[in-house]
Amino acid sequence: MRIIGIDPGLRTMGWGIVEPMGGSRLVFIASGICKSGEGSLADRLLRLHDGLADVIEQFAPDEAAVEETFVNKDARATLKLGQARGVAMLVPAKAGLPVSEYAPNTVKKTVVGVGHAEKRQVIHMIRLQLPAAAPQTHDEADALAIAICHAHHRASHSQLTDALRKAAG
Repeated sequence: MRIIGIDPGLRTMGWGIVEPMGGSRLVFIASGICKSGEGSLADRLLRLHDGLADVIEQFAPDEAAVEETFVNKDARATLKLGQARGVAMLVPAKAGLPVSEYAPNTVKKTVVGVGHAEKRQVIHMIRLQLPAAAPQTHDEADALAIAICHAHHRASHSQLTDALRKAAG
């Protein structure tokens, strides 16, 4: 079971892939970024789409998790980020992957234990949980954190479902 975490961004879209190995143990598979470059908004979104599609084809994840968009004071920037987030959700969905969404505070609380953790705390915890990972950018680190978050929430959901099935008998 491989999980891809995606940190949507219009300039840079981070991605990180982990594989749960039982319990809370995770194995780092790969991580990186897709860059949109210069040009029209449509061209930039297309480059993000193609880059992420290549990653999914190369690493064949089974599930995807995407960070929800935070709303800031600049409505125009938020709208553009939303369009990049649409690409981040469309590409794995088109590949047949289930896509889950997590709020930034949920990701931080899952990875660090505090919903308002700083970037350096998130990176520190990623390195503890995934010793082979060496994220080069915040986008890449955030994507790995999203993948870790999904792995933990997925495991909790699976355990709850199993317990409810047993109780129903």
